[in-house]
Amino acid sequence: MSVRGKPIIPAPPRVISPSPTPSETQETSEDSYLGPVTRSAARRRQTGSAAPQQTLYESIDEDSDPELRRARTRSRSPIKTRKVSGLTSAKSGRASRSTTQNDVEKKEAGAGTDNSNGHLAPPTPTVSGWDWQSFSRSPSPLGLIPIHRRFKTFIHKHEVPRKALHVSIGFLVYWLYVSGTQTSSVTPFLMGFLIPIASTDYLRHKYASLNRFYVRCLGALMRESEYAGWNGVVFYLLGAWTVLYFFPKDVAVVSVMLLSWCDTAASTFGRLYGIYTPRIRRGKSLAGSFAAFLVGVATAGWFWGWLAPRTGPFPGDESHPFMFKGFLRLPGLVSDVLGFSESQATVGGPVALGLLSLWSGFTAAGSEVIDLFGWDDNLTIPILSGIGIWGFLKIFG
Repeated sequence: MSVRGKPIIPAPPRVISPSPTPSETQETSEDSYLGPVTRSAARRRQTGSAAPQQTLYESIDEDSDPELRRARTRSRSPIKTRKVSGLTSAKSGRASRSTTQNDVEKKEAGAGTDNSNGHLAPPTPTVSGWDWQSFSRSPSPLGLIPIHRRFKTFIHKHEVPRKALHVSIGFLVYWLYVSGTQTSSVTPFLMGFLIPIASTDYLRHKYASLNRFYVRCLGALMRESEYAGWNGVVFYLLGAWTVLYFFPKDVAVVSVMLLSWCDTAASTFGRLYGIYTPRIRRGKSLAGSFAAFLVGVATAGWFWGWLAPRTGPFPGDESHPFMFKGFLRLPGLVSDVLGFSESQATVGGPVALGLLSLWSGFTAAGSEVIDLFGWDDNLTIPILSGIGIWGFLKIFG
């Protein structure tokens, strides 16, 4: 059939490459014509070099190219563009991913000698030396002292032997007081205990064998945080020696009793009921502080209101007088400004005892909460309590 006498000639067929490579599709636009491309031309486009082509059926050195370690099937696709995804073990001979980059990253990161098994796992921390904080986030981790693992509730959780020793010091102070022992006679013995105990505690951190023997003998009285730190007994003796040496007799005795009983009450009730009350700071709750306040008020009222009036006088009291005389007085400047007479500015009896007891309880609770330069509370509680009571009596006594 013809139009105007001219025959219609069909257009030649359009030849398109049956399998265009990804590199070709990226380099050319979708509307452009893609002619047939040989495998050698495709390889030259990818590698940028005119390397001699390897035949499809000849053996290929897998070590020379990490991407060729997986056995290739017969395909007309270029060699470099064939990638297989899957989960395989790094120990097998067929790896689906390149291991050259992983080896370089391991060398740069300084990883350990352990080989990866291809599974996800948290990184193994490399710690030089022992650090109990890396073992547990708890202030007293479990696992350092053998006896703590054996008695988890009795020793590790509730610290019954440690608290028993803590409380017994207060009763020892009571016995020394009623027996007429003066504070100046106690301080040499405290220093005599402090020096060898502190020296032993220093040496055990230098020699691991001594530390293991020390922990095996005294582990029931220690916290596991003291495994690599100073023992609390060192600070206990230092704090008691400081207040007994520098403060008046009644202030020193009450300060050591506050350390012995208020700290124990705060720790016990804080662990039992601290979760039900607001937290004052890390490791300190309102329940523990309130317990320390109540025990402090009771201790001060019992000592100045009952024990001291019913015992003594003892030989040597003239050299160690009490600071509290049974009454409190406003400072002269304040009484003058307010226009009070001397009798109006002075209180005694139960009122004075109650005010001093309340202040002692407040001082004990505050010293138990305050974190002073990260020092141990066995040192800060007696010193801060002694300073607080001494300052109160210095102004109003």
